[in-house]
Amino acid sequence: MKNIRKYIILMLLLHIGASTSAISHVLMQESNDQRYKIAVCDWMILKRQKIGAFQLAKELGSDGLELDMGSLGKRDSFDNKLREEHFQKLFKQKATEFGIQISSIAMSGFYGQSFLARSDYKALVQDCLNTMEVMDVSVAFLPLGSGCDLKKEPELRPEAIKRLKIVGDMAAEMGKVIGIETSLSAKEEVKLLEEINSPGIKIYFKFQNPLENGRNLYKELRILGKDRICQIHCTDTDGVTLPYNERLDMRKVKKELDKMKWKGWLVVERSRNKEDVRNVKKNFSENVDYLKNIFQK
Repeated sequence: MKNIRKYIILMLLLHIGASTSAISHVLMQESNDQRYKIAVCDWMILKRQKIGAFQLAKELGSDGLELDMGSLGKRDSFDNKLREEHFQKLFKQKATEFGIQISSIAMSGFYGQSFLARSDYKALVQDCLNTMEVMDVSVAFLPLGSGCDLKKEPELRPEAIKRLKIVGDMAAEMGKVIGIETSLSAKEEVKLLEEINSPGIKIYFKFQNPLENGRNLYKELRILGKDRICQIHCTDTDGVTLPYNERLDMRKVKKELDKMKWKGWLVVERSRNKEDVRNVKKNFSENVDYLKNIFQK
């Protein structure tokens, strides 16, 4: 019925000479009705903070785009264009034009350095929260990656809890959520969230982590439950694209998420063909199409 309704509305709009932006608005409204929505990461489709990311996301068939804050490296702040009003307007315009929603804002720069080593961590997170506010986004992604692996270095835990409590409360005051990715098991993440004790911190679940560490992905989802997971990176490590991944049963994933009554964004990060890893259109369109066939049809 939804597809028929969409077709009728689009035909009417075309008949009356509606603009491309009006048609895109209808498509965006239709995608809002989906329980599960599919996005891609701008940095993984090689369009980090580039305006062309919206058109490419549309060509890949996705509903949305996870925007990155820009690279960090040795800089004092993220290389973030979205502090500037010009780019804020341009990105919003392109999102509307191509019917692409912004699912989340990522701080992927913390994959390469420690969240605990930065004395300016509050300013970095505030920059992200400000960007979320102006772009009307409710979820941020914060990987606790290099130099902040609580599994390998448990002695870092007290400082991590302290900092995450601070930035979580900053987020909550603005009505936002920071989704953290850790190397911990689901049971350990539940305990971590309890110790942080902030409504602004949830888990940004990544399928690759339990799969790489020999844990039961489906059980991990059940342990965390729907209220602790804000978004999901719905992919595995690079090797094969999702349709050919034999250790990840996506239909079983959907069954678990249905039981949990979870809804939200499934974001394609990796699962690229290792023999053709830079073929963005082939890798990501295969993954998006596969996820849409399972979760939206």
